[in-house]
This record gives sequence, C-alpha cells and structure tokens, in this order.
Amino acid sequence: MFFALGRWCARRPVRVLAVWAAVVIAVVAAVALHGRVTTEAVVIPGSDSQAARDAAETLPGPASGNQPIVLHTTPDGPELTSATARRAVEAAAADVAAADHVVAVATPYGPSGGAAMSADGHTAYLSVGLDVTGRDITPEISEAVLSAAEPARRAGIEVTAGGDLAAAVDKRSTAHSELIGLAAAAVILFLALRRILAAGLPLLVGVLGLVVSLSVIGLVGHLLDMPSSGATIAAMIGLGVGIDYTLFCLTRFRGLLAQGHEVPEAVGHTTASAGKAAAFAGGAVAAALAGLALGGLPLLYALALAPGIAVLVAVLAALTLLPALLALLGHRLGHRTGGRREGRRAQARPAATRPAPDPADPTASPAVRSAPTGAEHVEDDIEDSEGAADVTEPAHARARRFAAHVADRPWRYLLASLVLLAVLAAPAARLTFGQLDAGDKAAGTASRTAYEQLAEAFGPGANGPVQVTETLPTAAEGPSDHRVAPVTEALARTPGIEAVGPARIGPDGRTVLWQVTPTTGPGDRRTVALVEQLRGTTLPEATAGTGAATHVGGPTAAQADLNARLADRMPAIIATVVLVAGLLLLLAFRAPVVAAKAAAMNLISVAASYGVLTAVFQWGWGADLLGLDGPVPIPGYVPLLMFAVLFGLSMDYEVFLLTSVRESYLRHRDNRRAVVDGLTGTAGIISSAALIMLCVFLSYLLSEDPVVKMFGIGLAAAVALDATVVRGLLVPTSMVLLGSRNWWLPAWLDRILPRVDIEGTPTPAPRARACTAKPAAQPSEADAGSRADRLPAP
Repeated sequence: MFFALGRWCARRPVRVLAVWAAVVIAVVAAVALHGRVTTEAVVIPGSDSQAARDAAETLPGPASGNQPIVLHTTPDGPELTSATARRAVEAAAADVAAADHVVAVATPYGPSGGAAMSADGHTAYLSVGLDVTGRDITPEISEAVLSAAEPARRAGIEVTAGGDLAAAVDKRSTAHSELIGLAAAAVILFLALRRILAAGLPLLVGVLGLVVSLSVIGLVGHLLDMPSSGATIAAMIGLGVGIDYTLFCLTRFRGLLAQGHEVPEAVGHTTASAGKAAAFAGGAVAAALAGLALGGLPLLYALALAPGIAVLVAVLAALTLLPALLALLGHRLGHRTGGRREGRRAQARPAATRPAPDPADPTASPAVRSAPTGAEHVEDDIEDSEGAADVTEPAHARARRFAAHVADRPWRYLLASLVLLAVLAAPAARLTFGQLDAGDKAAGTASRTAYEQLAEAFGPGANGPVQVTETLPTAAEGPSDHRVAPVTEALARTPGIEAVGPARIGPDGRTVLWQVTPTTGPGDRRTVALVEQLRGTTLPEATAGTGAATHVGGPTAAQADLNARLADRMPAIIATVVLVAGLLLLLAFRAPVVAAKAAAMNLISVAASYGVLTAVFQWGWGADLLGLDGPVPIPGYVPLLMFAVLFGLSMDYEVFLLTSVRESYLRHRDNRRAVVDGLTGTAGIISSAALIMLCVFLSYLLSEDPVVKMFGIGLAAAVALDATVVRGLLVPTSMVLLGSRNWWLPAWLDRILPRVDIEGTPTPAPRARACTAKPAAQPSEADAGSRADRLPAP
C-alpha cells in the first residue's frame, strides 16, 4: 500500500501539489475569516469548583464577567481622588462604555466603587463588562477598549488592562522562535546533506505542514477550549517531527538514486520503507497522546489534540507531499559526486541471469550470508546519500570505532549511563504540582503589571478572589435569611480571608454568591489551604441542618481541583501510554524483551527530563537565564503532557535504531556485530534529527510564557538524553549483555501476534536497461516476513 501510494504521488506530482496548495489556501482563508480562538478557562466536570462556576453563571451579569482596567499614578503624582483626576477617569469611562462590545463600566467613584479605590488614592480600577466571553476577547477588542481610555492617559494616569483583556494584549506571535529554529535546522541539514536544494526540502515540507496544522488548530478553538500554549506546543512538535520525517525519507531516497533506481521507483520504495516507518512513529506519538483522554478533562483533550494534529499532518505530508516533490526534483537532490551519473552507471551494470543466492539460507557460503540483502541497512543509505568517500568514511569509521568500543565494555557504560540518568532524575522525586498566576508572567507584560499594581494597592488576594456559592432548597428572604447570614459571618471569621463581599442572591432566590478576597495570592499554597478549609470545615459547619449545598470556586480552587484530578489519574495514564508503546514495539519487532526494555528506558529518560524540569523551574536553578525572576510552580498538566509526547517521540529513534540492528542480526545472527552495525549506521541520521529537534525546542525559550519555556526545556533535555545517553550507551550495552535473548519470541505469542512489517519489503536491485535477461526473483512480502521471524530461541 505504501509503495503504491508513493509511486502514485510520484507519477502525478502536479496534481498532488495542487491539492496541497488548495488545502493551504483554504485553511489560511478560513482562519483569516473566523480567527484563532484560545482560552485559559479550565473546565473540570464533576468538580466542586465547576459546580460553583455553574451556580455563579445563573446570576445576572455581563458575559465576560468584570474585567479590570487598572488606573495608577506614582507616589509623587496626583491622587485619583482629586477633582482633575476624577474628571479624566469619568471621561475615560464614558468613552470605554461607548466602545464596541462593552455593555457596562463601573468607576471607583460610584455607590459600590469604594472597594475599587486604594487607601492612598494612587491606584484604582474600572470594572468593564463585555458582551463576549473571555475566550472571545481578541487583541483588537482589548486594544479598542484601552484606546478609549485616552482621557485618563492625558491626565498623567497610567492605564493597564487586567484579566482577560490583559491576556489578549499579551498574545504575541512565536514567529521569531520558529524562524530561529528553522535557521538552525537549515545549517544542520546543509552540513548533513551537502546540497542546498536537498537541505531546503525538509524545511519546505516542515513549514507547509506547520501552516496547515496551526490553521486547523486555530479553527478547532471555536469548538472547544484551546489554551494559547496548545498551539505553541503543537508548533514545537510539528515543526520538529515534520523536518525529521522528511530527513529520514530523503536520506533513503538519495541512497536509492545512488544505487541506480529510476526516480518513480525510488520514490515508491522510499515511501514503502522510510515513509512507513515515519507513519508508524507518528502513529505512536498520536497513540501516546490519545492516552491522555483517560484524564477526563477538556484541558487534556485540547492539549493532546493540538500536537496530535501537528504530528498527523507531518505524517500526511511525508506520505503525499514529499513523494511529489521528490519526483519533481529527482536527481537534483542526489549527492554531489554521485547523482545522475552514478545512477546511470549502476543501471548499466548487467543484471544476473539467475536468482541470487539467499543470504538467509543456512546452506549458503559464508560470503553469501554476510553479503547485504535487498533490505539495505540504514547505514548503507546514509553512506550512499552523503556521496564522496572522503566525506562519509571518516565519520562512518569514527562511529564504528565508538560503537565497537562501547560494545566491548558494556557493563562500564551501562552503569555509567544509569548513574548519570539517576542523578538527573533525582530532583523529580520532589516534583509537586502548583499554579501559575499573572505574577509569573514576564516583566513588562500587561498581565504582570496589572497584577503587581493591584497586589500592592489592595493585597495579593485581589488578583484571585474566591467564589463561594450556596444553593438553598427554597428561596431566601434576603441577605439576612437565617440560612445566608451564618455563612457570611463564618467567612468573615475565617483566618486567611481579607474581605467578604455582600451576599448576592440570584433571580430564583435559591442561589447565593459571595466574593471572598484572601490575604494571599492565587498561586500561593496558603490560598489552596484556605480553599480546603472552606470546603472541609467552615462551610459545612455554617450550613449544618439547612439542607443547603455549598461550593468553592475561582481560579485557585479550579487549579487545585485540576491538579488533584491529574494526580489521581496520572498512574492510569502513564500505565496506558507505556502499555501502548510497548505493544507497538512488540508488533513492530516481534520481540517481547526488546519492547519491555525500550519502555523501561523511555521511563528512565522521561524521569531524567522531569528532574531537569524540577531543578530549573521549581527550584529556580538558572531560572534567571531563562528570563524568569526565580522559581515558578509547575502546573500538573505540563509533566503529564510531556510524558505522552516524549514517549511518542522516543519511538522515532527507537524504531530506526532497532530496525538497523534487527536487519543486521537477521543476516549473520551475531548479536554484538548487529548492535555495532545498527549503532554505526544510525549514528548520523539520529544525531542530525535530534540536533534539529533540540534547536527547535530551545528556540521557544524566547517565549515569555513560562509554560512554553517548561516544554522547551523539558523536551530539549529529553531529546538530548535520548539521542546520546539512551540510544548511544544504554540501549546498545543492554542489548550486548542480553545477547540473542533480545529476539526471543515464545511460540504461542508468535502464533497470535499479527505481522506488521514497518521496514517495508526488500528493495529490489535496479532494473538494467541494456540487458533483457530475466530479472532475479525477489521474495514476496509474506515470505520475507516469515523468514525474518524465524529467529532462534536463546
């Protein structure tokens, strides 16, 4: 199927490119018309905070809630209570009220505005209500509202948006990160491929895939709550895998051209081998991300869906767009010293007039058994695609010497790599889930500025009020109702509460809402403890015997519920992802030991990346180098999403390395030699691919979003460790020590396991033009698969 797909695209390249062009134009136009929608709202079905939110929404009020516009003057500036400042602020409020989508504006001078004016008179805020929800507040709406406050600015008053208005203002493009990642990838690709056209092809495919995936994700945001970090994470992963998958396929294609294959046939065999492996790896990433569905949270659905879309688009591009481009560019992608002339020279060689000896035949001579088969090694592709011997031979020889050195000292390097990974993973034992707030944003952003000004003037709790709701069995008579007043009094007496707003009773008389201001900020653990105290003792005691149901909501309560839900579901999610990854490797290589060992090593690699994440962000080691003021809490969804992504991405290198090792083992049944061959042959391709991933991930450290920085550091650390310590030391040494047990397969399992050939059928020799002799018979896919699976028991 993959061979037919690749050859079909190669024979109709213009048609395929036209379809891709139409898709790109359609999705970009749709985004231009409808826009990208993101929201930081957290919906936690069945949680106490969600019940409080649902109850609060029954009370009348603007769709957006009250969005603050902070007004501030310096200590030596005019007080906002002065007549001049008041006229300016009221004029600004009138202009803001006239702006599009604004339905209500409350000033600090109104009957209920006393709480919006600081004691020193230098800080206040307007409460703005809009007819759109927080997720639909665009940068344009926010800028229009802020521009309307110009009368206050002319009076020397600093005007800063807060809440969702600030989040919209702070939305910045990550194009600079993508450009830096692409520039670094271009340098790496040119050094690896030695041709500008060949180096540019992975970049072209990666960028087109990125445009399509980000546009689709932007449109999906209209259907579900998509956090702003979701698209950024998708861009990181989509760009990296898009370039890597294209590089794997291009390397294979160049090798086939150097062997003398015609372009359409080379494209078909490329898709049937490297393309199929890329599809398998991409499917593994998608399957790992799908495991997050067990979390039962819309946030996890969105954060898994975004990178999943990017990876699937990258796979689709590798299977359709890339074959068309390979067919159009053809020999111009070949190496400098080979290319068309080498291909023609290979085609001119006479074909054999009788079937070639089967290297797998135990009766064949040693020379025949050691000769390469139709299923070429990955290292053969790399050598052929690089071109001149003076370029590839030193690197190839160095890689082989290193591989032999490691294989000769397996215990030494196994223990050393385990110690290194254990040291890096040690901080992960102290990893705790926390909550980010606007105070953790980059200095100078509207969110951070408004947060600091409100915290200084009204206390840190003003940035994260707690909502307490009460649902009564029958309608209340008013705030003095015997079922309402005790709750108000109990809240006022609770330690850790700065102020309690008046009880608001809904239209039905049964829903009551209190706005509670804590003494601590929304990201403070003491605020979480306050929420737990309200739920556990304060509210149950105040409502005992009344039949009322109380709930605690607000940002802190929602994040606490989210982290608790994630902690409860994490073991099941991790177990599912590990099981899925292990089963996929078992299907691919029909070796239970290999699959179990790969899953265990992936866990070790992820643990080490968690340790780096904990040390840098939770402990603050080197945080200032990342543009952070110090330690920041790690949201619970970050490690969980990282786990799924890393387990999927690690399958890429695992598949290409084990494929090479397995092919070598099938030829000569020498386990140590197979490990050396596999490590030698994949060193170049895995190193280049990992280096590209590393540059792409690290480029996103320029983002001002701490969550994006966390993913950048965590993913970069994992890829670096995976491509060096794990694949370069841990995997080969363990395989050398296990010997032929690596490929053990019980007879009962052999009977029930379906045969999945991710390596593709053996590539036939190029057909000779000058010879009419009957070509050598090639084994069928079924025969090849059955022969490959006849492995000796240990």
